[in-house]
Amino acid sequence: MKKHDENEFGSRVGYRQIIDEIPRGSRVLDLGCGDGMLLDVLKRLKNAETFGVEISQEGVSQCLEKGLYCFQGDIDSGLADYRADSFDYVILNQTLQDTKKPEYVLCETMRIGKRAIVSFPNFGHVGIRVKLLTGGTMPRNRLFPYMWYETPNIHLLTIRDFQEFCIMYGYPIGKESHFSMQRGRPVPVRAFPNFRAEYGFFVLDGDRYKERRECNA
Repeated sequence: MKKHDENEFGSRVGYRQIIDEIPRGSRVLDLGCGDGMLLDVLKRLKNAETFGVEISQEGVSQCLEKGLYCFQGDIDSGLADYRADSFDYVILNQTLQDTKKPEYVLCETMRIGKRAIVSFPNFGHVGIRVKLLTGGTMPRNRLFPYMWYETPNIHLLTIRDFQEFCIMYGYPIGKESHFSMQRGRPVPVRAFPNFRAEYGFFVLDGDRYKERRECNA
């Protein structure tokens, strides 16, 4: 990726990893796509066929201004309108922890996508543990910048939590690439990621996943 292309999205969390992961010409759905910047970059750099779902009217409007297809909706309400294997990749980037029904959202994500990319802030990071141990209060930092009473994060999780969740539900993990952000750039964390990585990054293999039951809303 050329330097000037990287500067287009700056330090947005997970963007570089996602762009590197997705092959050219892929059909991509971004759940909780915000202003559509990731989809716009994928469309231009990877010639991807892009679609987004966003709950806020402001985000939808920003997507439309970029010429992107974006549906306004709540992913907690389901994705029943999409057929199985409708997309090569379904993205949940910094979105899962905001959902009310993460179990259902992930089940639907695996149904409609051949691959799922899931990234989230790691609540098991050493900085979070130290803050809780020494201060006894919910952490407030660049990982979790909100006060406890205003945060959109309603289902906090760790890297280990998600690994165990995938084992429990039979979601094959095709790749793990956990990282921390330093000076606006992602730095891979390979040793003890549940303790040292700020963010978890997973690619789930939907082609290997055989759904055994319907998703329960």
